[in-house]
Amino acid sequence: MIMKIDILVAEIGSTTTVVNGFWLGKDACFAGSGQAPTTVLAGDVNIGLMNAINDLKDSLGAEELKYTELIATSSAAGGLRMTVHGLVYDMTVKAAKEAALGAGANIHMVTAGKLRKTDLEKITEINPNIILIAGGVDYGECETALHNASKIADLGLNVPVIYAGNIQNRDEISQIFKETESKIYIVENVYPRIDQLNVEPTRKVIQEVFEEHITKAPGMSKVREMVNGNIIPTPAGVMEATKLIAETLGDVVTVDVGGATTDVHSVTEGSEDISRILISPEPRAKRTVEGDLGVYINVRNIVDLATKEWLCKVLDISANALDSMMEDYKPIPGSPMEKSLVEKLTSVACVTALDRHAGDLIDIYSTSGRSKAASGKDLTAVKYIIGTGGALTRLPGRIGILEGTISSAKGIKLLPQADAVVLIDNHYIMASVGVMSKKHPEESLEFLRQSLRI
Repeated sequence: MIMKIDILVAEIGSTTTVVNGFWLGKDACFAGSGQAPTTVLAGDVNIGLMNAINDLKDSLGAEELKYTELIATSSAAGGLRMTVHGLVYDMTVKAAKEAALGAGANIHMVTAGKLRKTDLEKITEINPNIILIAGGVDYGECETALHNASKIADLGLNVPVIYAGNIQNRDEISQIFKETESKIYIVENVYPRIDQLNVEPTRKVIQEVFEEHITKAPGMSKVREMVNGNIIPTPAGVMEATKLIAETLGDVVTVDVGGATTDVHSVTEGSEDISRILISPEPRAKRTVEGDLGVYINVRNIVDLATKEWLCKVLDISANALDSMMEDYKPIPGSPMEKSLVEKLTSVACVTALDRHAGDLIDIYSTSGRSKAASGKDLTAVKYIIGTGGALTRLPGRIGILEGTISSAKGIKLLPQADAVVLIDNHYIMASVGVMSKKHPEESLEFLRQSLRI
């Protein structure tokens, strides 16, 4: 039997490649998924990609699988490695960082002010996929960005560079990189005026640059032989899906718990009351990455955060039993007790990641006395909390885990309120739907509705 799938979306990870199949049109629905080990080390990710497609074919009971379109997200070869360089950390550096994270980047270095010799050595060591230079509001300080651009150009790296700083520097920045191997992209200033963020143009260009240059990453050189549509960073796919949900349902936050990190994506303007006392601007769409909160690679760190005493108490086991479970800890839990342990660890990861993502109410003291102010991202207007990632889509207690993030909210934290609704990405397709939404927005929204069961 020959089966026809309208669109396949490959998620090419560092260790596993997953392929999700979808039928489009009036009967749009999720067909199923297949997976296989990623073959970066073999020098050709197409091997793992084809194996994942064959796995999907077998799961659908087809003798042959045909498809019209193949698009992809990727975090293989280290994902999208970026370094970010700005002027003042609380202003242009923060804005540039927000743009990079929202585009799905893994930020390996952030600097404020003029680059030093040790900074330049570290950039060379990191060997980023993209370098982002910002600095200065429009018609403000010029010298720092020009200094940094010259120093980076002198490194002789064949790395695309994005400039998103003071508009006055554009022509000179272009001249600096004209004779280098680095292609320069000039974008609107991420911080054009005091207290104004403008991160979306830079996010868009970062994704375009990633798609243009991803085939230069080790093991990815042949990816275009099979993929005939868009390729974006996997975290960017989750952000695009979150933004699509927000356009339809309202303010939303997505928690993505993985083996290495826990990512939080929020799309909200916040409440009017908080916005009036916010001391610095925040982007509507924000992503944070907690590299110490992966429930497999960084599990020991989560155990330390939770404490062994608490885990033994809530699991009703001895310290020796917990130590034994940790020695035999698996990426995918098998027994009921193993699942219970991972649920507790996932709960800690969710609560901690949301707590770090959210802003705070703070006290400001002046000659007039004490007053309340707000700092950071306001999540109080969030209507929906969505769980995605392996843990939050497969664990039996996944809904309770996210409900626990609401009940654990502290008074000074700008976290979602008690009436926020918990939803689960049951088909585990948010990243796939995010990249698909660029060309098929209506069907993508329908796929999300089916997966979230709304």
